Amino acid sequence: MSQSVPEKCLQIRSNARSTGVIELSLAETDVPAPGENDVTIRVEAAPINPSDLGLLIGPADVSGAKQTGTADRPGIEIPVDERLQRALAARLDEALPVGNEGAGVVVAAGSGEAAQALLGKVVGFVGGAAYSQYRTVPVGMCLPMHDGTTSREAAACFVNPLTALGMVETMKREGHTALVHTAAASNLGQMLQKICLADDVPLVNIVRREEQAEILRGLGAKHVVDSSTDDFRERLTDALEETGATIAFDATGGGKLGGQILSCMEAALGRTGGAYSRYGSDTHKQLYLYGRLDTSPTQLGSDFGFAWGIGGWLLTPFLQKIGADGMRLRQRVAGEITTTFASHYTAEVGLAGALDLATLQAYEKKATGQKYLIEPQRG
Repeated sequence: MSQSVPEKCLQIRSNARSTGVIELSLAETDVPAPGENDVTIRVEAAPINPSDLGLLIGPADVSGAKQTGTADRPGIEIPVDERLQRALAARLDEALPVGNEGAGVVVAAGSGEAAQALLGKVVGFVGGAAYSQYRTVPVGMCLPMHDGTTSREAAACFVNPLTALGMVETMKREGHTALVHTAAASNLGQMLQKICLADDVPLVNIVRREEQAEILRGLGAKHVVDSSTDDFRERLTDALEETGATIAFDATGGGKLGGQILSCMEAALGRTGGAYSRYGSDTHKQLYLYGRLDTSPTQLGSDFGFAWGIGGWLLTPFLQKIGADGMRLRQRVAGEITTTFASHYTAEVGLAGALDLATLQAYEKKATGQKYLIEPQRG
């Protein structure tokens, strides 16, 4: 039986003002009644992922932000450098809801059989506006959890788990046998390491600090390379030669790292011998950029031949591409949500707490091992 659902609820919004600031606010919004194939979820947990920050604060520098509003309805204003304001042109003066994914209990459902089957269950969901007390979504955007799974455990069941699984799936579909991953000690990177161990997929992890390398070695990682060391390229080439990795997923996006990976792939292939060609190896090397931790331009060299490709990789287009096969990946996530795909949080905050300036400046750093969870029902 459906539970009582309020007509309105609170929701975090981000508004890029034409005055040159990004305005964050806690707004009251309507809770739509579910249609035939929709459900309404009492949202109990929603993670703050790096991808969420792209909408929440955009290109703004939070060091210049100021607190606004009241204790119950806090706000934050963040100035945007004039040179970066052009990137916000398409969303000017529109208060957008934030939060890619979350989890909670289905408290109302449409008349459709699939919707009714979810009533009273804990589900993860995707589709935006997760930083809300209630969310009405189509059943296709939900992932039902096994009995006993909590909303906290299910909160991050889409973005990181399916991205990690999608990387391995992409590798296989494109004919590669091993892969490279940067920012590898992240929550997502740790999931990917667990998947590759379980599925016997050679993985080369690239990190920036030794303590990050230790995290991955503790999970059983064999190949971990620190990009901050003087012998980084030599060690990366060794790992690529041993694994045969010819596809990479780079979370940094900008800077030299992507080009260095392609260069080391070519060097590793060159060690295997074969006839000389001024066009380089004929083995295709693929670099996918799936994040922008480094917002500077992507720099590529000229020492990796002509058999290579570079492109963007995003989860939603990938899932659309593989169609029904995505259900297999979802089912694996639900079955392993407390093991392979477990997320660990360093802090939990309510909606108002997420708009505390000091808290924003903490989670905006995207530091390894620091992951925040929003609990919209918290007072």
